Amino acid sequence: MSEENITINTENSGEDTQPEQDIHILKKIRIDKLDELKANGKNPYEITKFGADTQNAVIRGDFERLENTDVKIAGRIMSWRDMGKANFIDVRDSSDRMQVYVRMNDIGEDEFAEFKKWDIGDIVGVEGFVFRTRKGEISVHAKKITLLSKSLLPLPEKWHGLKDQDMRYRQRYLDLICNPGVKDTFIKRSRILSEIRSFLDGRGYLEVDTPVLHTLEIGAAARPFITHHNTLDLDMYLRIETELYLKRLIVGGFDRVYEVGRIFRNEGMDTYHNPEFTSVELYQAYTDYFGMMDLIEEMYTGITEKICGTLRISYQGTEINMASPWERLTMAEAVRKYAGVDYYSWADDEAARTCAKEHHVEVPEGKNAAKGHVLTAFFEEFAEAKLIQPTIIYDYPVEGSPLAKRKPSDPAFTERFEFFIYAREMGNAFSELNDPIDQRERFVKQVEAKRAQGANAEVDEDFITALEYGLPPTGGLGFGLDRLVMLLTDSASIRDVLLFPTMRPAEHTERDRLQTDT
Repeated sequence: MSEENITINTENSGEDTQPEQDIHILKKIRIDKLDELKANGKNPYEITKFGADTQNAVIRGDFERLENTDVKIAGRIMSWRDMGKANFIDVRDSSDRMQVYVRMNDIGEDEFAEFKKWDIGDIVGVEGFVFRTRKGEISVHAKKITLLSKSLLPLPEKWHGLKDQDMRYRQRYLDLICNPGVKDTFIKRSRILSEIRSFLDGRGYLEVDTPVLHTLEIGAAARPFITHHNTLDLDMYLRIETELYLKRLIVGGFDRVYEVGRIFRNEGMDTYHNPEFTSVELYQAYTDYFGMMDLIEEMYTGITEKICGTLRISYQGTEINMASPWERLTMAEAVRKYAGVDYYSWADDEAARTCAKEHHVEVPEGKNAAKGHVLTAFFEEFAEAKLIQPTIIYDYPVEGSPLAKRKPSDPAFTERFEFFIYAREMGNAFSELNDPIDQRERFVKQVEAKRAQGANAEVDEDFITALEYGLPPTGGLGFGLDRLVMLLTDSASIRDVLLFPTMRPAEHTERDRLQTDT
């Protein structure tokens, strides 16, 4: 077996010779080892610092300069090959793995005997020099090795790793240990967020923070989480958007603002939705939704090229061309293109409902459906699934756009757009409604509809007051960071791009399983 192959140290732990042993027994073995260390005055948890001076990836990338140079590295033991008086271990830090050669003649007989009792998963510090083995493996020849932290639980079996998807989400720390490629997704996520901030900062936007706890439930469609403030004896609501506070800042004189905000919605969960997620919302005075179209297209193409190195990316086996120009269609044009139905041929609401019935399109509003409701239903039924390549759909019916400005040339529509990639809505933008009278009327209708469903919704009177002081013509845009990360990391589920996704407690999951089995 070559030095590069991974084998497991079975001489001391007693773990891997009996892989089916109860985990509690394996934990007890390690605790006994820890107790022995403590009894000998060598408690690893008392060590407060180890001055690692080089990362493993740097050693690999700059071997010619570092060969025969003394280094100090630290990380977790991931594999172990026992050769008697000389051992090879694999030590992984945050950057990469490194093979470490540990020989009794170098570190001392007593220290070597102690070292042989350590386990895979233990965290160690290594002092030694860089060399290349006869097999060509870049390695560190240990002159001293220190146990920095004792792992009391064994890592998953070496060849199969951590495969249980549910456990990977619940125990992300273990997922990151056992599946190093997962870390790349979250490194990319951080880079994407950095690029978004750089893009907006470079265009004069100011990043701000707005309240997460709200004192009223607004009339928007999303259902909020409710909590209670003890001192004020007041029910409060976790925010479902950052929009209304950001537009208050435009009223106050900031011309360009944005927020990277955590949003909470007490709604369903699937591969595309999590109860808490990260949105990016931005507002710019003296522009409109066409300005926002240009901005989002420029932002997404630039970020894609920087993160992926190309504008032609693969998502779930489908090639997506992110290059400009993106196709732009009004909603009416999209319905005519994909459903063969002309919105402008409907004389009135009744004609629209009749057309929907003829095409077997279900309209949620039923007999109360207006032409705008029917158009939206046709779009969702026939067009949305066809929008694989980046596409901007604009001019939405006023019935579903309570915060967008009406089109002066056609008041049945609003200056609103959404953009779609891989048949998924990625973001939403408006020419913002700045008429306080119109806004109040729309808010009242929203609140009435939500109260009819049993909610305790209220009109945000302070926001109306802000509009009454004057909101300049403003373009606004919001998009989900998680959905962009999914796209650029080829991740099928939103849980794959959240370090700690929302999960049902494990004991509930087991209880549900037992109930199903019985």
